[in-house]
Amino acid sequence: MICNLGSRVVNNYLISSELGYILIDTGYDGSFPRFLKMLGKNGVDPKEIKFVFLTHAHDDHAGFLNEVLATTDAQVILHPKAVAGLKRGQNSFEGGCSSFPAWLFCQILALFGHGEHRYPPIRDAFLDRLIPIGSERFRSLGFPYEILETPGHTADHISLLAGDRLFCGDAAMNGFPSRRRTIIWIENPEQYKQSWDAMVQKAPAKLCPGHGKPFKTSDLRKYRGSLERIRLYPLK
Repeated sequence: MICNLGSRVVNNYLISSELGYILIDTGYDGSFPRFLKMLGKNGVDPKEIKFVFLTHAHDDHAGFLNEVLATTDAQVILHPKAVAGLKRGQNSFEGGCSSFPAWLFCQILALFGHGEHRYPPIRDAFLDRLIPIGSERFRSLGFPYEILETPGHTADHISLLAGDRLFCGDAAMNGFPSRRRTIIWIENPEQYKQSWDAMVQKAPAKLCPGHGKPFKTSDLRKYRGSLERIRLYPLK
């Protein structure tokens, strides 16, 4: 089973596995009540969620993580570098917007009070439920899906390959103000290009991004050349 419990802004995919349900990312702070309603509509008890797969520590992907952990016994699969971001409770401003329209979009967000990109820091009580990939605890889980390191958007970015679908978080995007499937914020353009190459090499039937509808891997091949022309527009 795969269902999307998110909104028009952020996708929150829930997938079933032999270990129980895996939730891929959480949405913005304040979205938890809507998330619970969507769980109910799909006939899922929150307690059935056994893992949260965190693609990266950003406000729109970790916003209600504390509430999920307070309601479930779930453990969090994440990159080791994501732990510092969760403790800080704020996006990094390293890098810049990947296009001028993306920069304008971020300026509009700032006008509406969302320019600092803060979210609730991870509570100390939940730190022992964070399981970094590559750790001994992670290896002992027998996690059933392949995990790809896909940095570039952020240094801590990871993606989940489940069957013929790659849940790629913000390694790609499909919708306004994205252009040519490129995410609107990039920390490291060279790493971002390498991550696209890695996703193309895996060749899943569908890529399921954190924002927008799923799309074919062929889109990345089609637009790969545009990454060579990216100019970053810093915010700070």
